[in-house]
Amino acid sequence: MDIVILAVVIAVVVLGALGGLIVGSRRKKQLPPPPPAAPDITAPPAEPHVGDEAETPREEPRRTIEEVDLPDGSAPVVVEEPPAEAPEIEIPEPTAGRLVRLRARLSRSQNALGKGLLTLLSREHLDEDTWEEIEDTLLTADVGVQPTQELVERLRERVKVLGTRTPAELRTLLREEMVTLVGPDMDRAVKTEPEDRKPGIVMVVGVNGTGKTTTTGKLARVLVADGQSVVLGAADTFRAAAADQLQTWGERVGAHTVRGPEGGDPASVAFDAVKEGKEMGANVVLIDTAGRLHTKTGLMDELGKVKRVVEKQAPVDEVLLVLDATTGQNGLVQARVFAEVVDITGIVLTKLDGTAKGGIVVAVQRELGVPVKLVGLGEGADDLAPFEPEAFVDALIGE
Repeated sequence: MDIVILAVVIAVVVLGALGGLIVGSRRKKQLPPPPPAAPDITAPPAEPHVGDEAETPREEPRRTIEEVDLPDGSAPVVVEEPPAEAPEIEIPEPTAGRLVRLRARLSRSQNALGKGLLTLLSREHLDEDTWEEIEDTLLTADVGVQPTQELVERLRERVKVLGTRTPAELRTLLREEMVTLVGPDMDRAVKTEPEDRKPGIVMVVGVNGTGKTTTTGKLARVLVADGQSVVLGAADTFRAAAADQLQTWGERVGAHTVRGPEGGDPASVAFDAVKEGKEMGANVVLIDTAGRLHTKTGLMDELGKVKRVVEKQAPVDEVLLVLDATTGQNGLVQARVFAEVVDITGIVLTKLDGTAKGGIVVAVQRELGVPVKLVGLGEGADDLAPFEPEAFVDALIGE
């Protein structure tokens, strides 16, 4: 019996010891590992070079503060940018005799009128049918009904009285009558130099597509070529890039351009242009107005407003109407409406070197009672010429 009790006691002791060992081993597994000890870091005496990161830093010589050149702080270092290149100023061709120099360009498309008339006048018998053909030729050239009748009557009378029959005599006769018809005695000078003040003020008006802004820029070149200083007023605030186009023309000849915001009040821009022209002592202020459609009454009224606002500072000396010569009789409709709104003082005929018919010069002068003062004979910068009746007629009838 004692042996059994002893065996039980030993078994209990053994089981207890085994249980303690198991519990102890589990507790040891659950404990986190102790944190690693922080290594001792010693700052290197110099920055490592490329490729030297894995190497032991080497000792390098260092300069003291006394050996290093420091800025004295007297003035900041300014990096100068190269100056922007100013646009090159062009020297326009002189205007004297410009139409004569451009005569060949004009005659290439215009002398069909003169040749046709000379051919008809050279017939052996000048009967009624021939004179009707002469009338038709003049009407086709946009001379107009009344001027055509006047020219034919004078030609019939002179041919009958003088009995001129040779080609040279007929050409001389035709030239004299056509020069008379064009109007050699009309004052064609562009009024830019008023006697009592400076600057002279010129407004340029016309419908869309006639080349108005380009004509304004070319007119600036004409005036600069004649020794005058010019200020440009970009009062065409409705057409995109119109002010940029005009400013480019001005920069090429050294003319100052006054402009406003796109879609702004054109009368305000025109007013400022005249004001700046006075302050700068300029000889001439050219005001480019919007290319308004003559059928829009509200826009035409605004054109009248521009003129009234400008005249609060000084009278307008010239109002030049730009007409496309290729539109022929349709241009007369435009001319009538513009003349009702502003007092037109002169006409500029553009595109006279293309398919235009030279008779429009006579017709538009008769319609408005004002002279053609300038003609555009091409796309070149110096292709705007003062109108000279004799040179124009010579180009029409040819040699």
